[in-house]
Amino acid sequence: MGNADEQAGLTAMPFETPGESFPGSAFYYLEDAPRLAADYAELREDEGALETVEFAESHGAGAAAEAFRQAGSGVDKARALQCLSMAVYYEAASESYGGQQAVAQVVLNRVAHPAYPASVCGVVFQGSERTTGCQFSFTCDGSLRRTPARRGWAVAQSVALAALTGEVYRPIGLATHYHTNYVNPYWAASLDYIRTIGAHRFYRWKGGAGTAGAFTDAYAGSEPLAAPTVRRADVRELDSGPVSSAATARTGFEAAAPAASATAAADTPRDAGKLPQSGTVREEYANSGRWISQPGQQP
Repeated sequence: MGNADEQAGLTAMPFETPGESFPGSAFYYLEDAPRLAADYAELREDEGALETVEFAESHGAGAAAEAFRQAGSGVDKARALQCLSMAVYYEAASESYGGQQAVAQVVLNRVAHPAYPASVCGVVFQGSERTTGCQFSFTCDGSLRRTPARRGWAVAQSVALAALTGEVYRPIGLATHYHTNYVNPYWAASLDYIRTIGAHRFYRWKGGAGTAGAFTDAYAGSEPLAAPTVRRADVRELDSGPVSSAATARTGFEAAAPAASATAAADTPRDAGKLPQSGTVREEYANSGRWISQPGQQP
């Protein structure tokens, strides 16, 4: 009896009323709606604190680099922009804007350091004439055969232009090296680790070489071609050691000289007492080729 009175006092919910519901309508009347997807904004709250595995203690950014000062002709400036844009795109196109700025800053830091070429293109394409040993892997691993995506290239170019016109990316300070965080190159231990930005770990030289006073090269604006250095067959020979130019010239001359003359001279023995006979000399002149044995005598 009590149960019947209790049930009579309950009000039917809309999805329980005939004609006012449809299959699955109860879902929309639940008091606490379930979360259908992860709240990524919530997950990102601590993203800045996450780091890859640390290989070394961070030394911090330290002193910031000086603003880059452009120089040279219009062609030099165009080449510098092209080379730096290529470095940013092929090295960090998938990185954040800050990650791309960091790569651009490393290139310009090297331009100012006496250990590297004093031009943007010289730094970017250093070692590109070799199959191994290039400073930036994209210059010798075939990446340049890949046509840049239009949007990605536009972003990389804007980063490069900002850096070349004096914008300094301070978070990496005087960094001159970086590598992706899924490798641990042998040289990393010889440098001071600064920090990780995106997928790259940044470093600077240890000791005085990594201080502001070491970055003494003034940019002159003499930019080489915005392309890899041409690989030549004689590069390997030059790398093997110094070669005398005179010796090289003599060797080349001797190699070019016809060998037939030497062969002919060896095959024809010569009588020391006569000149070679022609076969048509008249009899009275037959001895004209002999040496006079005694002065005043006829041969």
